Amino acid sequence: MKNIIINKSSLFILSVSLFLLVSCGKKEATEEHEEEKSETEVALTEIQAKTIGIETGSVEMKNLNTIIKANGYTAVPPQNRADVSTLIGGVVKDIFVLEGTFVTKGKTLATIQNLEVSEMQEEYQSAVANIEYLEQEYKRQKTLTDENVNPRKAFQEVKSKLASERAKAQAAKNKLQALNVSPNGSTSLVPIVSPISGYVGKISITKGAFAETGITLFEVVDNTQMHLDLNVFEKDLGKISIGQEVDFVLTNQSNKSIKGKIFGINKSFSNESKTVAVHAKITSSTKDLISGMYVAANINISNQTVPALPKDAVVRNGDKYFIYIQEEGHEEAPKKETEEHEHKEGETHKEGKEIHFKAVEVAVGTTDLGYTEVKVIEKIPSDAKIVIKGAYYLLAQSKGGGEHEH
Repeated sequence: MKNIIINKSSLFILSVSLFLLVSCGKKEATEEHEEEKSETEVALTEIQAKTIGIETGSVEMKNLNTIIKANGYTAVPPQNRADVSTLIGGVVKDIFVLEGTFVTKGKTLATIQNLEVSEMQEEYQSAVANIEYLEQEYKRQKTLTDENVNPRKAFQEVKSKLASERAKAQAAKNKLQALNVSPNGSTSLVPIVSPISGYVGKISITKGAFAETGITLFEVVDNTQMHLDLNVFEKDLGKISIGQEVDFVLTNQSNKSIKGKIFGINKSFSNESKTVAVHAKITSSTKDLISGMYVAANINISNQTVPALPKDAVVRNGDKYFIYIQEEGHEEAPKKETEEHEHKEGETHKEGKEIHFKAVEVAVGTTDLGYTEVKVIEKIPSDAKIVIKGAYYLLAQSKGGGEHEH
């Protein structure tokens, strides 16, 4: 009888132990399921969703560009930049412009004084006077020679002197014209004129200083033909071609996008970094641009229609990307709390129904024009309501933080 009592006690203890083990297992499974669910699903009340600004939409087919990123500088072609110097040295008499002044082609920037100029004018005028006399003498000697009155030698001498004076006059005239000085007249001043229209840059002379030949006195830049010099890496070079459009921003200025188009690709490496210079003409207004500005550019290498969502709809968690969809059939009243908060006697706080959202993993492609290409990894309903605004807050709600993908 004693043995039977012991066996029944043992059996009871064993049953209780098994029940506790099963209960603990169910509890752990439930907790794991709830934890897993919390990472992919979020529930908000209607008031919370409205406060956060949750908006839903659907996948759209968008014409997006695939891009190559490149950095570079604004530049002007050589024919639109002038380093103004003088062909003859002299003392600076006057300076008529300031740095930043716009000048037209042929505008006098300064004058220098050199006494040799007046000697050139005198030489030219003397040669012209001799030419007039020798032309008359040439005609007279030719007539006498034709009539066999004078020997032919006298005619040849006059002809030779006339050719020599003409050459002397032309040489003096060419020198004066190169100096922008009129051959007729008498002056010792040489004007320094701008060879192009544009803005005066650096001025390297002062009044009373001696201006030497071969030294830059003024810089003039014409910004109307501004273009970009972009550095493209060797691995991307095969994707670049003439005519591709470029969007760029001035990194040290506003973030306003400016348009351009590729017109030239260098056939040699620019430096040791294995980059090739790609030239793009700026098609937008260049009024506020100056040469040498640093730019960040996107070269549009292809254009295709792809499924896309506003870039704010895509969030990143670790190395994965997600979107949120509103789950239908999960709207329900929130659980009644043990004690209701009363604002006034007989009035309770009502938060409205709960709205459930589920995270769906996606693969992302190019981002352009505020939209991101998306490829859904797991199937979603064709009429799914996708969160296009407020997705970042849903991720933060489920994970306690996250990174917003732009």
